[in-house]
Amino acid sequence: MTPDSPLADFSLGAGGKDVGDLERARAVIPPGTRVHMGFLDSEDLQTRLATARAVRGLGFAPVPLIAARRLESEAMLRAYLAGLRAAGASESVQVVAGDPAQPRGPYADSASVIDSGLLEEYGVRQVSLAGHPGGHPVVADDVLWSALAGKTAALARRGLAGGVSTQFGFDPDVVLAWLAELRTRGISGPVRVGVPGPAGVRRLRAYASRCGVSVSEGVARNYGFSVTDPSGTAAPDGFIRALASGYDARRHGEVKLHLFPFGGIAATAAWLSEFRANSGS
Repeated sequence: MTPDSPLADFSLGAGGKDVGDLERARAVIPPGTRVHMGFLDSEDLQTRLATARAVRGLGFAPVPLIAARRLESEAMLRAYLAGLRAAGASESVQVVAGDPAQPRGPYADSASVIDSGLLEEYGVRQVSLAGHPGGHPVVADDVLWSALAGKTAALARRGLAGGVSTQFGFDPDVVLAWLAELRTRGISGPVRVGVPGPAGVRRLRAYASRCGVSVSEGVARNYGFSVTDPSGTAAPDGFIRALASGYDARRHGEVKLHLFPFGGIAATAAWLSEFRANSGS
């Protein structure tokens, strides 16, 4: 990340329902852009694999999500990884614990998926882990740091490249402090900082509540909206510029951005085109 090109090599979130919008937005999304795909209960194996093939067919790099606690069996994980390999979409994945409070199968957390040895067996070479600059609603910070360090070490032992993709937030100062702490703890891999795409304020607040992302009135005001007034829309222009302005490669390491298209791919693509034109990125 540099102040003059904060959106160089960004990544983007998308699901099966977004494939048509991705195709229509190809003109402003660079070829090879990493597209992180979800792992929803509403999508079966064939739907997930079809999304991976479609993303790859559009010229982007699919990054499938593996939600450990949603996996019902080792066979389910093997089937997904085998399908991804056949689709040419298994090289990079993101592994998270997932939302269910209780695991549905043998994988209690992302560490258990990594330790299974199945990722490298099916051609995975790079694994993105979850990061929480603003903390987690039910997990203490010391537990989060210990788990992240342990998973990073496990990836290294298995010869897998590691990185971190963070939860979105609204406070660039919190993100920069978290990045500095990450590096002091010896975790040196690339980080993709989660950024909310442009969306209505009501929707941003709903996603923040759903994901356990706290936001004070002062932080919201600096970002461009009010926590009490649901009207209007907000975009991350100021957040990205503040992040780029405070970025120091020596303290923060390799940092890129990951866009959460809460307002839809079309709105994110339109904003992206305008932001990059105005910033020269």
